[in-house]
Amino acid sequence: MSTLSVVIPTKNEEDYLPLLLASIKKQTFQPKEVIVADAHSTDHTSEIAKKAGARVVEGGMPGPGRNRGAKIATGDLLLFLDADVVLRDNEMLEKTLKEFERQGLDIGTPLILPLSQKTIDIFFHKIYNRYVLFLGKHWPHAPGFFILVKRSVHEHIHGFDEQITLAEDHDYAMRAAKIGKFGIMKNIFVPVSVRRFDKDGRLTIAMKYFFGELHLIFLGPIKHNKFKYEFGYKKKP
Repeated sequence: MSTLSVVIPTKNEEDYLPLLLASIKKQTFQPKEVIVADAHSTDHTSEIAKKAGARVVEGGMPGPGRNRGAKIATGDLLLFLDADVVLRDNEMLEKTLKEFERQGLDIGTPLILPLSQKTIDIFFHKIYNRYVLFLGKHWPHAPGFFILVKRSVHEHIHGFDEQITLAEDHDYAMRAAKIGKFGIMKNIFVPVSVRRFDKDGRLTIAMKYFFGELHLIFLGPIKHNKFKYEFGYKKKP
């Protein structure tokens, strides 16, 4: 099986990062390394990462942070995660890599589940899953909180476009899909937090994603901050 480097962009993630790092340590398949690209956190994020055995590099916004982490990665595969993801299944990485290899993918992403019991959150995530499955390989979508990609593909497309302020992950997937095989790992479900929903509101997020998608389709990558994307959190709810 290929070697794996996990890359996590962070900013003020002392509440959530320990949960992710602990869940990684419980995996039946262990990554070669975990790299945390920290964007000058003012809390204990860096110290937590180092104590857990992760390599820490200077980060920035999610795209630049992922690029800086990937630059020092040594694994054959790169797995980009966000700090608020939790790998609840101890076989998650093993299953993901096997599915990735079974499909012969160069870049892949799973389906998602909300870390919430609210009906509205479950509904939103179901709609997202159906939407990306419907679009498939013709209009690839890969949320930045869980992207598995061959390091050679990442390097070939020169990583994430650091001028993009929103949906840099989808732009990344579309460019990667032009030189390699993109696929959605339908048998893999990754739990993700809904803290952005809680912070900004469900309707606000839904409208932001809707108009962001229209921007991508008709105007191309988003390289302005009219959508007012903010990176980093102070405290969990």
